[in-house]
Amino acid sequence: MPEGTWGRLARGAGAALLVCTVAACGGSSGTADSEEPLRVWLMRNSLNDDLTERIVADFEKNHPGRDVEVTVQEWTDITEKVSRALASEDAPDLIEVGNTQVAGYVADGGVSNLTLKVPDLGGDDWIAGLEEPGKINGYQYGIPYYGANRVVVYRKDLFEAAGITEPPADREEWLEITERLNQPEIGQQGLYLPGQNWYVLAGFIWDEGGDLAVELSGRWEGALDTPEAVRGMEFYEELHALGDAPADGDEAEPDHSEVFAENEIAQLIAPPGHSRLITELNPDLEGELGYFPVPGPEAGTPGAVFTGGSVLILPENARDPEGGYAFLETLTSDAWQREIASTMSYVPSKTTLMDALDGDPGAKAMAEGAEAGRATPNSPSWADLEADNPIKKYQTEVLNGADPQTAAERASEAITALLRSGGGG
Repeated sequence: MPEGTWGRLARGAGAALLVCTVAACGGSSGTADSEEPLRVWLMRNSLNDDLTERIVADFEKNHPGRDVEVTVQEWTDITEKVSRALASEDAPDLIEVGNTQVAGYVADGGVSNLTLKVPDLGGDDWIAGLEEPGKINGYQYGIPYYGANRVVVYRKDLFEAAGITEPPADREEWLEITERLNQPEIGQQGLYLPGQNWYVLAGFIWDEGGDLAVELSGRWEGALDTPEAVRGMEFYEELHALGDAPADGDEAEPDHSEVFAENEIAQLIAPPGHSRLITELNPDLEGELGYFPVPGPEAGTPGAVFTGGSVLILPENARDPEGGYAFLETLTSDAWQREIASTMSYVPSKTTLMDALDGDPGAKAMAEGAEAGRATPNSPSWADLEADNPIKKYQTEVLNGADPQTAAERASEAITALLRSGGGG
């Protein structure tokens, strides 16, 4: 979950919170041979306190004799903390992890293989962008929990002033209306797209049939230099030119939500939850924000988007694996998935539950886009790449005038070296 979507919000959160019912805090038995409660690790911003307490109460009512202790973890340094827990002899019974982290944990060992449980958990209906990163070498280790992806957040007033009454049907129309909205002579930008927003670039590359990296005979290598990937970068370059975003900035530096709130900008590509910050900074925009999925190459079909989010894993050394799996079933049940989606404005784990977001325009647009959601390459070393990301450097080089093909070849070589040096093959 942390990569690019919610990580910055999580890092700004407060200290960890322990949620437990009166029975759990009293120390009644958690299993037949232990008085310890069932231990569950969830991440900051996964659930609010009220939702957590209600889910725990529901579980304990339906599982007499098992009390639950939910510890809320921070995203900062969570990778090391989970790795230590998985290597211990007394791991938590259930852990929420970011969907791009699963491959690394599985490579290190200590994660239970849940492939045989997939049919019972409704795996046929899972969102692909959450299912894929939990599946390593054909086996399912991570169970989809919830997702989030980017949409186009737009100013209704600026669209109306430009005579635009409907969201664009495809990428060509999107370029046309964005060019109409881009009026630098009056200080108005058609779209604010930071030069290093590589998650958005990934979607354009996937739309063209390319990828960021591929696995060949068990070894990973960068793939930005393919014709398909280069075409994705060329489209990114066209969109970036219809605004005034820096070529060497990303979503966080400067914060693109703040820039959008403080300037006359028609569109922003961001999770819909960012609209809360935008309207807090600029109350005049309350009621003026609309949403539509990132357009795809074909009319009426959303473009591919990176699906961030979380999955649930069961440690092999859990004290109560049976209880951990039972709580996993509760969190991923249709009833609680609907409640989590509608309360937290997340995309539910199953495509069959999208109607839970019908009353939330931003989340509804996000859910429509999630149908074409994808995950980052499933290399165990992908997290190492994100710490010093050659994709972002590549974007800046191209936007500053470098030849796309030459720059892509350099970036692909750097990706290959990073993925292989980290033990990813």
